Amino acid sequence: MKVFLIAVATAIVLAGIGVVTLNSMQEPVSEAFSSATSVRLGA
Repeated sequence: MKVFLIAVATAIVLAGIGVVTLNSMQEPVSEAFSSATSVRLGA
């Protein structure tokens, strides 16, 4: 049971780190699609 609780606690900590990391990398759509160097691929 102790190992299970440690695994659950580790999963929660890793999920929290993932949330913080992804939120810091996220850009608003107005900035993400407003570059002057946009390239259209395809015909």
